[in-house]
Amino acid sequence: MTDSTDATQDANRETLRLDGFLPYRLSVLSNAVSRKIADMYERDFDISIWQWRIIAVLGEHEGLTSTQVAVQTLMDKPAVSRAAASLTERGLISRTSDNADRRKAELRLTKKGKEIYAAIKPRALAYERELLASLSPEEARMLHGLLTRLAHIASPERDLWSAGPEE
Repeated sequence: MTDSTDATQDANRETLRLDGFLPYRLSVLSNAVSRKIADMYERDFDISIWQWRIIAVLGEHEGLTSTQVAVQTLMDKPAVSRAAASLTERGLISRTSDNADRRKAELRLTKKGKEIYAAIKPRALAYERELLASLSPEEARMLHGLLTRLAHIASPERDLWSAGPEE
């Protein structure tokens, strides 16, 4: 028997327990963390999680195309297009076509979009502080570092984010 056959048989004998399976735990945690803050901006600003992600990215990087937003947020292009269209209808973002390539368009926050971003940002940062309050500063730095390493393994072709605050 080869080593790969032995490894396959060992893997087949292993038990998959979701409460200990890292991808599952990360997904559930992500959903729980996102849901709590999403409730606030849905209730107070009538903004969906997808719309907030676009607003947040444009709040940091003005003038991105929908493709660039999709890359930054890991959202699929149709979800970006739908959310961007609804944000444009509400007057929260503007869409300016590229004269050289009419298929390309830059997305920017409007004055109203910037106001919503400015109103949500301190709440989002306060929520992050609340989440991290149970960790020491060293544990928080370690968490950011570990998440960055896992992101590089999960998506080596993309630089999803830096290691976080005060690297």
